[in-house]
Amino acid sequence: MTPADLSATVLHAVRRAVDEHVLRAPVPARVRVERTRPGGRGDYASAVALQLAGPAALTAREVAEILRDRVAGEPGIGRVEITGPGFLNFTLDATADVHGALVARVRAQGLRYGHGDARAGEPVRLRHAREVRAAVTAHAVGALVRSQGALVHVACDEAPDPDWVRLGISYEAGAPSAKEIAEAAGIRPVPAGATAGELLGRFGPDATRWGLLRPAGHDRAPLGDGLLVQGEDNPLFLVRYAHARTHALTRGAALLGFTSAPGEETAETSAAETSAPETSAAETPGAEALALLALLADHPAVLAAAAHHRAPDRLARHLEAVAQAFFDFHDAASPLPVGDEKPSAAHRTRLALAEATGTVLAGGLSLLGIDAPPYL
Repeated sequence: MTPADLSATVLHAVRRAVDEHVLRAPVPARVRVERTRPGGRGDYASAVALQLAGPAALTAREVAEILRDRVAGEPGIGRVEITGPGFLNFTLDATADVHGALVARVRAQGLRYGHGDARAGEPVRLRHAREVRAAVTAHAVGALVRSQGALVHVACDEAPDPDWVRLGISYEAGAPSAKEIAEAAGIRPVPAGATAGELLGRFGPDATRWGLLRPAGHDRAPLGDGLLVQGEDNPLFLVRYAHARTHALTRGAALLGFTSAPGEETAETSAAETSAPETSAAETPGAEALALLALLADHPAVLAAAAHHRAPDRLARHLEAVAQAFFDFHDAASPLPVGDEKPSAAHRTRLALAEATGTVLAGGLSLLGIDAPPYL
């Protein structure tokens, strides 16, 4: 279990306690967990009970006991203790297959992996000027906030530019009232300095959206020819190429007669595992695989933070990091047999991680409104 996983688990426990009316306090956007300091107990600690005690009109220790009862026994957690005035201390279960569970969770949730319900049912209104970067940013922010369960309405201060449709931008039917517009959160990035038509004619929709969303909103968007370079120095190409490569690995595995699903061995893979036990399903992940797994585990927290700060650039940078980590992993431990190797359980495990990576990349690009082609 990663710190992001643990934070999400504790946050879920807070939400359950509030929903059950055992705890009467606002649910925080995030729960902070930290490595236990020298001399402390467990692997991680959190002061969330102290944070919630005042609003809940309870002592911090009472809040901690409520949360302990709802966190104890969760997958990956071995023990939960309360220390001091109400600190929660967590000892992780060293025997849990946290890496396999993470990959399985990504595969099960698909493109919705990382979506949450922290803002379920919350109405959010966004407004922006009649400017292309503001329009693209507002709609990307809207998608991110929706991924956290909110009900989002995006409006433009004036009549939208017809060219925005080619960027995948549309608006809900019905004009908001003057009061609703006045209460809406304004999205005001540094203007692009060009119209949608000009940018589309030069870069096309996907590169235009990436070029407008990748820089932080307070920075100028450097819209240069590098957006069209078919090379790894272009971050957009790197992300989309990594996604396409994960699909190529799945196709290659199918040609060799195996998939990433456990228990689907062919006669060849079974024979290979018998003759090569060192490449079993229990293969210890290398440093590159662990780095990639950590980034995949952080994806839900990245989406939540990008939504909270209305910052699509955070997601774009995260996808770049995932893509680079994927290629490091791919080069260090090929998901496909090399040379005289036969497909083995280790190859299935690596292929599953590659496919989970592709899912995260596709889901992230989708939230940014960018296509993720399986071939590139």
